Amino acid sequence: MTIDIRHEGDLGASLRDVMADVCTPVAIVTSCVETTPFGSTVSAFCSLSMNPPMVMVALNRESDTLRALKASGRFGVNILGIGIADLALRFARKGPDKFDDVRWSPSHAVPRIATSAGWIACEVAGLAEGGDHLIVSGNVVDADLQSSEPLTYHQRRFGTHVPFPAG
Repeated sequence: MTIDIRHEGDLGASLRDVMADVCTPVAIVTSCVETTPFGSTVSAFCSLSMNPPMVMVALNRESDTLRALKASGRFGVNILGIGIADLALRFARKGPDKFDDVRWSPSHAVPRIATSAGWIACEVAGLAEGGDHLIVSGNVVDADLQSSEPLTYHQRRFGTHVPFPAG
């Protein structure tokens, strides 16, 4: 069955609908300026290189987290697992109180959220233009994985990946 979702004359709206149908992982990018933590929820992140180990994230140009990342030269990627979608919603909004009542500790001079399923600490390698976002590439300096089903975002809802049965 094919559903035509085009919005006549609004390519951005059509693209948002198409991208809503793409299952994406959810993470919180963090940085710190002096002792003040910053964080933003992202779905635009991925591995970039294994040799050397690198990842990339995209942050809105107006993001406080982007400003902190530029100032510090470091960032963390807190990959979320199922069961903590509330954190994704909290860090998706603007405001200075995102870290209130969130267990975190500094790791490689950036905030590491205690309940994250995966952790990647990076030093900024470069910034590239990306429309209303900047694409940040990072050299990985630490990576750690906890056992958890991933938090995903699909059709404007949170969920998780369901693998095919083995065999």
